[in-house]
Order: sequence, then structure tokens, then C-alpha cells
Amino acid sequence: MTQKNRTQEERRIWLIGQLQREMPQYEEISIPADEEGQWRLLRSLFNLRPPYPASEEFLKVQDEYLSEMIRERGIVDGEQLPRVKTNPKISLWQGDITTLRCGAIVNAANSALLGCWQPCHSCIDNIIHSLAGVQLRIRCSQIMEAQGHEEETGRAKITPAYNLPCEYVLHTVGPIITGPLRGSDCELLASCYRSCLELASENRIRSVAFCCISTGVFRFPQKKAAEIAVKTVREFLETGSSVEHVIFNVFTDKDLSIYRDLLEGPRIRARSDGSASFQGPGGV
Repeated sequence: MTQKNRTQEERRIWLIGQLQREMPQYEEISIPADEEGQWRLLRSLFNLRPPYPASEEFLKVQDEYLSEMIRERGIVDGEQLPRVKTNPKISLWQGDITTLRCGAIVNAANSALLGCWQPCHSCIDNIIHSLAGVQLRIRCSQIMEAQGHEEETGRAKITPAYNLPCEYVLHTVGPIITGPLRGSDCELLASCYRSCLELASENRIRSVAFCCISTGVFRFPQKKAAEIAVKTVREFLETGSSVEHVIFNVFTDKDLSIYRDLLEGPRIRARSDGSASFQGPGGV
């Protein structure tokens, strides 16, 4: 059977076998019989693979597998997302950022900029690298080797998106909060957003989708992070750059409520007595 005619299962099993041969310490792991188990094993091996070169054959099969998987998951056209009422250049969307077709998506990276090494971790860094393919870690490694030091907080780097529906990935390192929130933390988070937008403009990218930078394991308070994000983006969009559309991508209902209130104002909720009350950020 030729590579072109391989089924997704055949591609998955072939890729697992190749990765186990590359990393003999995992050769004894048996391949599960079910599709979900096989994907978890393949993704785990992607996450653990060091950034050494990959063969053309491996990349061809991997790209066929990932592109078909992404097509089956569904692709969302970022250009068709509705704009918020207060700004025709901004959209708010709740969903999986790796399904977005747009100019660039933003990855909340760590200072090594090599992706998440913890198998199947739920962070955005992990899923972006898992679905982009091993080329992304290889490219990031080249960038970091040329730079000669870890990525500084508040800065950004750009790479191709490889198998993702977007064209590019903007990698930025947000501040890690270990105690009370400081003014310097807020300045660094604002710098993450500015750095990504400036880099997008330099590369003539028209649309950028932001995740909620630093609000996960980096523990930046969600509401304050959203306020900084919205303010920084609004100010940048007034500068007349190539960036014409910014998507605030949220995953949780809490973040959706926070951003909705910041972008569209408090919502009016009717009381049972017929009067009205304002529902502020986060809902009540």
C-alpha cells in the first residue's frame, strides 16, 4: 500500500513505530487498540521528541495525518467571526484556537520556547505543538540556538504554523505570578500583546488571535489580564498597522463573561419585578 492510500490508523501506527525507534526508551510501550489511545500515545511521543531533524518520509506521513485530523476536527474561518459592537476590528470567540484559520495565533510559551514536554498536558503550548507537528519544535530550537539565551518575558518570536489552519504562530512568554500582583507584571503582560502585534505588523499579517496569556499555570488574575489585553490591543489598532482584525480567543465561560463586559459593556438583566439591573464582569 502506498503512503497516499494509508488510512489514518495506518499512519498513526507507522508514526508511533518510527518515534519509538528514534527514542528506544519508549519501545516497550504497547500500542493501544483504540483510536483515542493511539492518538494519546502518538501525541505523548510528539511531546517527548527532542528537536533533532526528521526525515522527509516521516514529515510527509505526519503532515498527511495531522492535516486530515485537523480537517475532521473542523476549521473555523476567523474572517467570518462577528465583530464586537464597539469596534469593527475586534472579535470575541470562545473555542479551540488551534481550529482557527487566520493570519496568526498566539502561543503562551515558556522561556525555553520549545513547547511543553509533559505528555498530553492541557496547556495551549502543548496542543499547538502537538497539532503543528515536530517541525515547530525544530524551528523554535533553531531560533533559540541562534539567540543564545532564553526568551525574555514580554517579547515574541514568529514561526510558520506548519499543519495548523493559521499561517503563523506568535510565541510570547508572559509573566509568572508568585505573590501579589505588581505593576511590573502588568507592564510585562502589556508588552506581550504589543510585541506580538508589532511582529505581526512587521510580517504584514492582517489578523491575530490572542489566547488569555499568563492566566493559566502562570496565575495572572483573569480580570486584570483581560483589562490589560483589551486596552493594549485597542491602542495598537489605532496606529494604522497591517493588523486589521484581532480575535480575543477564550476557552472558559468566566473569561468569556469578562471579555464580553469589557468589549461590549455590562449587560442588562431583567428582574422578576420588571425592573432592570446591570450584570457586571463575571456575572452574578
